[in-house]
Amino acid sequence: MRLTQPELAPAPHAVSRLRTARLARSAKPFLARGGIKGERCPGCRLVLSHCLCGLRSVVPTHAGVCLLMADIEPLKPSNTGWLIADVVPDTFAFGWARTEVDPALLALLADPQWQAFVVFPGDFVEPERVVRTVQTPDVGKRVLFILLDATWPEARKMFRKSPYLDKLPVLSLHPEQISNYKLRRSRRDDHFCTSEVASLCLDLAGETHAAHTLQAWLEVYTHHYLQSKHQLPPDLEGAAHSQLRGLTLA
Repeated sequence: MRLTQPELAPAPHAVSRLRTARLARSAKPFLARGGIKGERCPGCRLVLSHCLCGLRSVVPTHAGVCLLMADIEPLKPSNTGWLIADVVPDTFAFGWARTEVDPALLALLADPQWQAFVVFPGDFVEPERVVRTVQTPDVGKRVLFILLDATWPEARKMFRKSPYLDKLPVLSLHPEQISNYKLRRSRRDDHFCTSEVASLCLDLAGETHAAHTLQAWLEVYTHHYLQSKHQLPPDLEGAAHSQLRGLTLA
């Protein structure tokens, strides 16, 4: 399970590339509060003794995911948008700023192959924009889920101050389960981490295998992260790994 050669790390995906670009603009090194210490694998962000790159399972999907990420989200080891890009090949990632927008993001939203939905609570949106289900897209189109990857206060600001999203339908989720995310604390059990939201969206789009794989990948990553934080070895025969292996072999 130990990463012994740099070339074993997977090729950088969209979130990894965004992280590299954000680090290049930093005036000082980013230090995660209370995080794990030591040299990290560039492919999974974990210390080398707990690297899980060899367990990564990419699941081709017809649906895509677009992450609009608050300024330091790509830098946080606990960010789960990274996990979405691990599993879903067509994951796009853009940094968000109030005063400017990446032209590549506007080009993506204008691309006729995509039928985009902004994923956001319907309570904060005009009723006529809100949808609860994902309809089969028109012929030649694919569903693109736009997720605001940020803290809840940041996400609300991003939603209000992104006029290029104003004409898009808003997918409002009402999941019944309680969030299992353990890497950051939330005051509410119905606040889901970004990868959990993506799993729910993929399930709505009929991408059941990808949805379950992403959820299992979150569980495995969480286990490795917490075990490394407490200087304990990962349990490779535990429930999380068994579930992921079953999905990988399916």
